[in-house]
Amino acid sequence: MTLRASAVTWNRGGALVVDGVTIDPRPGEMMGLLGPNGSGKSSLLTLMAGAAAPTSGRIELDGNDLTTLRRKHIARAVAVVDQHAHTDVDVTVRDVVRLGRIPHRGTFGPSADDETAVAAALEQTGLTDKAGCLWRRLSGGERQRAHIARALAQQPRELLLDEPTNHLDIHHQLEILALIARLPITSVVALHDLNLAALFCDRVVVMQDGRVVAAGNPADVLTEDLVARVYGVRAVVTRETGGRVHIRFEPGAPTPPSDAPPAPPTRPHAVSSAR
Repeated sequence: MTLRASAVTWNRGGALVVDGVTIDPRPGEMMGLLGPNGSGKSSLLTLMAGAAAPTSGRIELDGNDLTTLRRKHIARAVAVVDQHAHTDVDVTVRDVVRLGRIPHRGTFGPSADDETAVAAALEQTGLTDKAGCLWRRLSGGERQRAHIARALAQQPRELLLDEPTNHLDIHHQLEILALIARLPITSVVALHDLNLAALFCDRVVVMQDGRVVAAGNPADVLTEDLVARVYGVRAVVTRETGGRVHIRFEPGAPTPPSDAPPAPPTRPHAVSSAR
């Protein structure tokens, strides 16, 4: 059993942001959450992290409703890497990673087990030689690795990541996702880049307007038709060596299917000259 969402709906501030979503990540797999901005990816991760309660449906951890579990219990099993993380405080990389041990600390503070877990997380993310460096002096890719190390120090079974490659260059995007793919834990990763999802994810879930519109193996899900319907762009999808697919985007609106009704005639927009 693992972390799963069952028919989850969430009304936030009067808006329906997640609408009847069910996802069931398999133990040890890397699942990609895809979809345009506003499709509900981040909202779903918020619910799966236990940071908010769904309006209906259930988020389950080992078969237990997440809303019935203590925060400390959840934090020992589920770690989160948010999209944005920043601090002006002079903390070292080791200090940042040590934050991941808070759910495990006893009455008498950090233990030898805590330091062992921190050292292992630093090694897994290739940051051992940066442990004494100030976090604010790291590059973008190094900062993201530090936050993944902090999450790994929790020793979770489930890792939730909200656009971990956002604002990173191509080299660091590949580096971060390769690191996540190597981890022996279950990960659910919100991504915008369809080619990165096709390259690294075992399965993908595509969301639109708060709902799941497709799910499965990236090669089966990421079709030209789906890209046109969900993203409103034209794409050419080719199958690469090893069964992976590559998506090439082309300018112009996608061509509607032959059985689609004709588009209504366009009318010129009125332009106001008022200043």
